[in-house]
Amino acid sequence: MTEPHLPDALAQIRDEFLDLDEPERLQLLLEFSQELPAVPARYEGHPEMYERVSECQSPVFIATEVNDGIVALHATAPAEAPTTRGFASILVQGISGLPAEEVLAIPSDYAMSLGLTRAVSPLRLSGMTGMLVRAQRQVRALTSI
Repeated sequence: MTEPHLPDALAQIRDEFLDLDEPERLQLLLEFSQELPAVPARYEGHPEMYERVSECQSPVFIATEVNDGIVALHATAPAEAPTTRGFASILVQGISGLPAEEVLAIPSDYAMSLGLTRAVSPLRLSGMTGMLVRAQRQVRALTSI
């Protein structure tokens, strides 16, 4: 059986995690948490434009846009939840700029491929999966795919 194709950005992020020892993977996740891109100004003060990710214990919200078939993912996550914020950052950085078809082809178990199953709770990994699944659902709703 062939492995599902990952977009280059997400494959590179995954490989970056897997190249590290387990304790260093958590540190890399924390570094990603500091790199979560700011949301566009038009989203600030408009919580109705986001969808809450209920699988996350922390208040995480995402919004997806598709313009000319290219996806932009926006997310907010509190600084006090660095693990969750790191996962949001990975997805924002890995998905934004991709064609909608590639976003929809990302395997839902991507979070499990990062090698963090012993360093991060299953609930947090489930939160990242929830972010991805919601983003994909939003892409489907915004396209005819």
